[in-house]
Amino acid sequence: MFGLSELAVILLVVIAVIAVKKGPELVRTAGRSARILKAEARAAQEGRPEPQVIQGEVLRPGTGGGTEPGSGSR
Repeated sequence: MFGLSELAVILLVVIAVIAVKKGPELVRTAGRSARILKAEARAAQEGRPEPQVIQGEVLRPGTGGGTEPGSGSR
C-alpha cells in the first residue's frame, strides 16, 4: 500500500491540478473584492455616500449610473 509520503505527494499533485484550473478565477474574484472593499473604506472615511458597484467598477453617486453615451433607445 501507500505510505504517508506517497499520499502527501498525490495530494499535492491533486491540489496543483485544481489550482491550475481555478486559479485565475480565484485571483480575479479576490482582486474585484479588494477593489470593492477599498472603495467602501474610502467612502466611509470621507463620510460620503457609499459608491455603487456595477460589474466590478466603482461609480461615485451622481456620475452617470453606468450608461454609455449614445446607447439610448431608438
